[in-house]
Amino acid sequence: MAHSAVGVIFSNIHDENIQELSRHRTMASIPYGGRYRLIDFTLSNMVNAGITTVGIVTKYNYQSLIDHLGSGKDWDLARKDGGIVLLPPYSDETDTLYSNRLEALKGITGFLNHRNEEFVVISDCDCISHMDIADILKYHEENQADITMVYHRDDNTDSSYFITLDPDETGRVKGVKINPKLKGFGNVYVNVMVMRREFLISMIQDAVVRGLSSFGRDLLTKNINSWRVFGYCLKGYCADINSLQNYYKHSMELLSKDVREELFGARDIYTKVRDSAPSKYIEGAVVSNSLISDGCTIEGTVENSILFRGVKVGKGSVIKNSIVMQETVIGTGVLLDCVITDKNVVIRDRRHLSGCEALPYFVAKGRML
Repeated sequence: MAHSAVGVIFSNIHDENIQELSRHRTMASIPYGGRYRLIDFTLSNMVNAGITTVGIVTKYNYQSLIDHLGSGKDWDLARKDGGIVLLPPYSDETDTLYSNRLEALKGITGFLNHRNEEFVVISDCDCISHMDIADILKYHEENQADITMVYHRDDNTDSSYFITLDPDETGRVKGVKINPKLKGFGNVYVNVMVMRREFLISMIQDAVVRGLSSFGRDLLTKNINSWRVFGYCLKGYCADINSLQNYYKHSMELLSKDVREELFGARDIYTKVRDSAPSKYIEGAVVSNSLISDGCTIEGTVENSILFRGVKVGKGSVIKNSIVMQETVIGTGVLLDCVITDKNVVIRDRRHLSGCEALPYFVAKGRML
């Protein structure tokens, strides 16, 4: 069944949530977990379900995304028919950037019309989870649903923008709340939905004719009783990357063996392969409870931290509770505590930088301090 589905991934939706990390890249290409990008989790979930054609909706700052995806061979998507299809932010009818999800869907109608798969799986890149999309498609068909929306039960809902669902005992959604400004428990939509391709095309065409502008408020909420909308409850680990604080929090959760096994153990998460040399630990180096990627050189101390590829840690430096991204150079006698450095940062000798879990200290890409 999964082979009859085409994937659509929005690469730029929610960029404003993590402006620090999306200033020079898309949300999809934000680095995560030492060697991955956010899109790797969504793309891998689709590939593991047998989906062989994935359209990626772009908007701006997508050069790093193109560099990361390449031909798609690392996801087994380097194909003559289908594979990864980069969808430009302009449609055939306009030369302006889309401003919302509905306009973006209108712009990719040509792509949808040229496919022959029965279903469409639409996803953003801000949810980190092990998602069985084949099972979601099965659930969608068994319920003869028009739309299936994936959600998870969140006991600590604190996002500034989210959608909550109110499913009944059969799973049918009876109510949708957009940005309800709740704190606490909620059935939070994870920005993944399934529908038949023809249904989606007709929905877009109807919205264009009626001059509608919002997918959630103009289409979903107003048709919740006439459409068969079902909710699929996502079990297990689920991380919503909707702020710098949550990015830090969920990244640090990867230091837990249980989280790593749940996220990476059941199925592979694919990413761009680099033939880097193994990391080097110079005499006197101390590393504990940390994720160290390949190509690093460590002379100092690293505790409870995540180091991306090619990081250099100088003698006498102490890195604690921090996320250090690719090709960052840390001098001698440096102290970092609750710090996030973007790529290609240089921290000069004897610098002391400190944040806290609720507000990590962030160093922008290419900075020298």
